Amino acid sequence: MVTPAVSSDRGESGAAWRVVVAAYFGVMVSFGSLLVFSFGTFLKPLTIEFGWTREAVSAAFGLGALTVAVCSPLLGRLLDRGVPRAVILPCMAIFGVGFASLGLLTRHLWQLYGTFILLGIVGNGSTQMGYSRAVSTWFVRRRGLALSLVMAGSATGAMIFPPLAQALITSAGWRNAYFILGGMVLILGLPLTALFVRERGGEHPTGKPAQSGVTVREGLRSRAFWLLIGTLFLGSLSVNGALTHLSPLLTDRGIGQQRAALVASALGFFSFGGRLVTGQLLDRFFGPRVGFCVLGATAAGILLLASAASTVSALVAAALIGLGMGAEADITPYLLTRYFGLKAFSTLYGFSWTAYAVAGALGPVLMGRAFDLTGSYASLLTLLAGSTVLCATLYLGLPGYPPNPFGATSTTPP
Repeated sequence: MVTPAVSSDRGESGAAWRVVVAAYFGVMVSFGSLLVFSFGTFLKPLTIEFGWTREAVSAAFGLGALTVAVCSPLLGRLLDRGVPRAVILPCMAIFGVGFASLGLLTRHLWQLYGTFILLGIVGNGSTQMGYSRAVSTWFVRRRGLALSLVMAGSATGAMIFPPLAQALITSAGWRNAYFILGGMVLILGLPLTALFVRERGGEHPTGKPAQSGVTVREGLRSRAFWLLIGTLFLGSLSVNGALTHLSPLLTDRGIGQQRAALVASALGFFSFGGRLVTGQLLDRFFGPRVGFCVLGATAAGILLLASAASTVSALVAAALIGLGMGAEADITPYLLTRYFGLKAFSTLYGFSWTAYAVAGALGPVLMGRAFDLTGSYASLLTLLAGSTVLCATLYLGLPGYPPNPFGATSTTPP
């Protein structure tokens, strides 16, 4: 059942939407977009250049993700206690320079691993985790839409960066591709964040304090929080495993590099649309049920990808995965604000990112290991599709929302 939302639009225009636009572009060039969606495109060039195995290169992604897991709660605490852009700007600067430095790689694996660890330390300060708190303070009635627009920056990156990285590698070499892409972070993300990203002071339009909500301790003791952790872990394991090996998986099956990049870009296109639709649905329907539906589409896409042998079937798989990819990204911060408020939002979001990142580290490594042992990804992808179904089912165990204590809308389950 959908009940009337808070009617006041005060604070949800002008400066509020400028924050959203700046956050959109910041997320587009962030760790969670640029590094994640270009990683698979660089995987084969690195293995060819240095003779490394796919598992060894995938381990770098895993190390970066594990570092994100360790550092996210601390970054969340800093975001809760300080000014968001005072955390975002240095993180983004270090990320841009660090990503560009991958163009200076040598045959020493420790250099690759060390760089990814550095990127992991600052990574989540540049992602939606860094921006979601600031955006959430400006919105009540359309919070789901606003957050989905921020997350759409990552989907835009998924559309742009695979073909762009492939084109740069083909025309300028993989080293120059790293230099150019790293420079985009500094040229695009930093100025917009510095100019426009800030929290809304005072009260929400409902009259509730902007910082109201539960404490970190209360949140960590909540059953709802741990169910969210479970959905994030299983969803991240599956999606990141499939995503980071998408390009080599397709080219192994005889699909050309440009078409493989097109499939990856199509995944980003459908992720963009899926995130916008998810945001609208969150403002109208009970969030856990929305999550169940969209993750069901992701599971179907991963299962199809296990056997996809043509560009058409790969595009259908990418479309299904993309439509559901926004679920854990959009729904988690929205549900955190609905269940727990904004007082400890970033810290709790940081803990949820720990679960997401640990699974994100395991997924690509498991995929690389499966290929190195069997020469195929098919069996593991089938298992990952099953884990995504379980992930979707966990959403149905979430309780109803608290009775509007944090300046949120009043959508509740029937």
